[in-house]
Formats: sequence, structure tokens, C-alpha cells
Amino acid sequence: MKVVAIEVVPSALERMSATHSGLEVWWDSSPLVFEAWRQEMLGPLAGEVRERRSAQLDRLFNAAKPAQSVFVGVTSNPPLSVQAIQADTQTWNAWIDDLVRRQPEATAEDLFWPVYREVVQRGAAVVRPLFIASGQRRGYLSGQVDPRVYDDLQEMVRQSLQMHQVAPNVMVKLPGTKKGILAIELVTAMGVPTNATLVFTLPQMIQVAEAVRRGLARARASGVDLSRWRSVCTMMLGRFEDAKPMKEQAAQRGIELTESDVRWAGPAIFKAAYRLYQERGYESKCLAASMRLGPTVDGRQTVRHLEELAGGEVVATIFPNIVQAWMEHYEDRQIEPRVDVPAPDGVMEKLLQIPYFRSAYEEQGLTVDEFETHAAVLETSTAFLQASADLLSCIQGRIDAAGA
Repeated sequence: MKVVAIEVVPSALERMSATHSGLEVWWDSSPLVFEAWRQEMLGPLAGEVRERRSAQLDRLFNAAKPAQSVFVGVTSNPPLSVQAIQADTQTWNAWIDDLVRRQPEATAEDLFWPVYREVVQRGAAVVRPLFIASGQRRGYLSGQVDPRVYDDLQEMVRQSLQMHQVAPNVMVKLPGTKKGILAIELVTAMGVPTNATLVFTLPQMIQVAEAVRRGLARARASGVDLSRWRSVCTMMLGRFEDAKPMKEQAAQRGIELTESDVRWAGPAIFKAAYRLYQERGYESKCLAASMRLGPTVDGRQTVRHLEELAGGEVVATIFPNIVQAWMEHYEDRQIEPRVDVPAPDGVMEKLLQIPYFRSAYEEQGLTVDEFETHAAVLETSTAFLQASADLLSCIQGRIDAAGA
């Protein structure tokens, strides 16, 4: 019987990854929801198109050949963890019910942290083959400290050490605020891998990198094992652009911002940070997150937030909807290195007239004390806190059901 070889057609995401050997593509959601999303992607497809796309999706998380997997890391946060629970309520209700039975006197607050850590642990197990295959350099999953303790340095350090023990491939997420950055320095000195979140500005990205540099110096002076250490600093592109002051301040100054103008703001700051990270030899890696669709160019959908990272030694962590858009809309497009290409002069002229953007773009635009009151930090923290409240409500519901 003659075996017909199926042609391997690289997806747009694979071609994006190939633009630089140091470009890492991560999944910006819990790995626990990946299979359901994959089936949803394939749902409307048929024939050769379905067969080709199925093979491409299989290579995103390649369990059989982890060294060839397109996704080489995962980011999660409280909202994404809650989504993972809501996507499989039968499994999680049963697990939480068992936890409630074993700890009948526990409150929802008592069980919050164990439940969250379990979501992180299960997700980390999915990508551990990538961690092993890469010699412990890739295959990390980011688990976040409780956003309700962001003003408590001691508690953030304590939770970081706990999260570090959940699985060997867990990277701890800490906020890019004054106390959060100090916590990053302290746990880096202990060899804990970190991911700075709630970062929206160049001043924050530089302060995170400097804190990591100090922490590493202390770790090396003390002979700390750094074999499982990594550092990434996450700029939340879309959340920065979508914060209220961007358009409000533009309108106040009579500046008309198009969709294209707005979607240049995040990449412009990220590119400036990337350049400085390269020039200064920081051992942290710039990570771009919170990507958005847009702009539409000549009637075609683009994803500028991802386009502008091509060719960089960076990490791109990508929401499921952006993965789908990229694979569909860039299937027939050439992907060229863009990370060193600056934003157009005319766009920058507009953006630099907006104080909200200018303070984020200039290295001395904000002081460390101003980080926690930055509009995008406040808006995103609110979303994280709401997710914590949602998880508490879910746990309380199971406690109430057990007592009914």
C-alpha cells in the first residue's frame, strides 16, 4: 500500500517564530482550555483546509515532539485562571467539593490560595515536557501572586516562594509597582524566576530590569542555584492603549487619533524598551502581552501588536483570539522583521503631544512612586481584583452547596 505524505504547511505563527531564533511564542491563557479552543477553531472547517489547520494546531503544543512546539511558554493571571475553572465546572466543582469535605471549617478565603495554586499546577504539568526538552530554559507557566496583596511586600515575597514550589516550571508574576519591583529583586536573589506584570511604560521596564540585575548580582555572590531562573518583563500593549487617558487627553488637545495611531502606541514604547535592553545587556527579556486586533488596512485585518515584534529576541504571549486571527489573516502574507523599524514620524508627532503617552515613552517620564497610580495600572488591577472576587464567589458557592 502506497503511503501518501501529507505536505507540512507552516502556519503564520510558525513563520513568525522563525524570524529570530530568540523569538518565543507563548500561549496567553491556561493550557487547560487549549483543547476546547482547538476544537472550536476546527469546527467550521472541512476537507483539506481542516486537515492542514488541524496539523498546524497540533504543532502549537507538540506533546510528541516538545522541542518542536510552537508555544514554548504560558502566561496566566487571575482572570484567565477563573476562565479555566468556568470552562470545566464539572471537574473543578468536584475538586473543590472534595477540598471542602477535607476542610469543613475552612472559609472561602482559606481555600482561595489552594484553589488558585491547583489551577497553576495543572497548567504547569501540561507544558512540563517543553521545560524538560529545553533543558529547563523554556516551558514555563506564569503564576501570579494574589492581586489583593500588592501593597504588602512581605506577603508578596512569601507567596512568591510558595508559588515557586508549586512546580519546577512555574514563573512567579509580580506587579511592576514600587513594592512589586522590590519583591522581584528580593526573590531574584533567591533564584526564583519572575515575570513582571502590570507594566505599561518604559520607566517601569527599565526599573524592573535594573532590579533583576541587582538581584542576580546578590544571587551570584551568594552562590545561589540559577539553573531554573529566568526573567521576563511584560508590557501590556493593548491595556496601555485602551486606558481612558489616551483618547481623553488627545481630545482635550484637539488631536484626532485614528485606530492606526492608537495601535502604534504600545509597540513604540515596547521597541524603545527592547532597544535599551539590548544595549545595556539586561538579562531580563521583553515580553509583549494584551494584544489587540487592528488596524484594518486596505480592507484587511491586521495585528500590528504582533507584526511589529517579528525579528526580535523577545517573547510574544498571545490570546486565543489573536492566535486565530493571525493564523487566518496572515496565512498568505509574508512576515518580515519589524522590531527595529520605528513608528512613523507623523504618528509619533501626534502621540508625543499626549502627556499620558509621552510620560510612558520617556525613560524619566515617571518616578517609581508614580507607577502604582498610573491609569493603566489602576484599571488592570481592578480587573484582577474582580477575578479574585469571582473565584471567591465560586468557592463560596461550593461551600454553601456542601452545607445545604
